[in-house]
Amino acid sequence: MSAASNCRLIGCWWIVEADLWDRDYLNLIEPATITIRANGHGEIAFGAMQAGLDLAYSTSMVSFTWAGCDEMGEVSGDGHAELLDSGSIEITFAYHNGDEAILKAKRETSSTAC
Repeated sequence: MSAASNCRLIGCWWIVEADLWDRDYLNLIEPATITIRANGHGEIAFGAMQAGLDLAYSTSMVSFTWAGCDEMGEVSGDGHAELLDSGSIEITFAYHNGDEAILKAKRETSSTAC
């Protein structure tokens, strides 16, 4: 994958849907978000899970490995996010040796940063 300078996914996104969890669970502790930065790192938080991302970029997709905590236990995995024609992103999020979820996110457009 290429450098982040051409990546259209850089920014903060609100996670609004998941195939495994309902919206109440996604926003359990704080609003569910994924932040994609141009410096090779980002964050994701939903439910009781918070994790840091190590990113690789293309124009309309990022792939990542992640590590963090979920209900006070260490968790890790990998995934990718792809820009859809609608302007939203679809995130494939996999726990190491565990669940794989499909999340949908919309770009954060308010003045309140993620």
